[in-house]
Amino acid sequence: MTGYNALAEVYEWLISDAKLAPAEFAASFDDVLNLLPSNAHVLDCSCGTGQLAVGLAGRGMQVVATDASETMVRRTAELSEEFGASVRAVRANWEELPDHFQDNRFDMVFCVGNSLHHAVGARGRVAALESMSRLLRPGGRLVLTSRTWELVRARGSRLDISDRLVRRNGRDAIVVYRWEIAPHWEEEHKMARASGLGNLLRRHAGEIVPRVLRGPDILHRLQDFGSDHCAHRVIVHRCSPWLCDESRQAESLGRSSHPLRPV
Repeated sequence: MTGYNALAEVYEWLISDAKLAPAEFAASFDDVLNLLPSNAHVLDCSCGTGQLAVGLAGRGMQVVATDASETMVRRTAELSEEFGASVRAVRANWEELPDHFQDNRFDMVFCVGNSLHHAVGARGRVAALESMSRLLRPGGRLVLTSRTWELVRARGSRLDISDRLVRRNGRDAIVVYRWEIAPHWEEEHKMARASGLGNLLRRHAGEIVPRVLRGPDILHRLQDFGSDHCAHRVIVHRCSPWLCDESRQAESLGRSSHPLRPV
């Protein structure tokens, strides 16, 4: 998670104005949050800088936020303190989650921000989903978001430079994405994000290496992720190539009773 440690200090420049406020970020998931009581126990297991976790806590939910990046966890704790929200922030990768929390603890688990693609290979994705599954109560739900990688790959390797300044914390920045698209789906793709601050006097960058999946492959893996928690359901929000532009399309899938297996 070295890339995300580097990005954590400027990550808010990558979040849209509409979703920067924690309450607005949480509101983008109203369709699934309406399924929960106000005091539900919720886990955000890819919390980033904490906008979603803090927004959920602001609704009265009992929120735990985890991330593999220590710096992201620190920033989540800082945001929680800023808003006076009660969020327990823990550094843990997905496979470590059962070491920190009891099985059947949460009503809903969020894995958003295109996070699952950073698991290492098919076995890594299965291990991550197994951990999330164990923590859900019977009848609980996993909420997952993914970029539409078919669109990303169709545009090829490129440099995307924002056509507007983004102001955060009294500073302006131009956000730049560099995409290195591998010839084959199963190969590592590379994405570097950079922000030029203060007339480019300061620059921050981090390289991310996702293992990307086609949309149907994501659904296929989720349909296979079963184990003993057959009452759980999965809600998939498909995202656009840009983090800040999320579609409103959601699909709800019934859980399979088949054991997990790499695909």
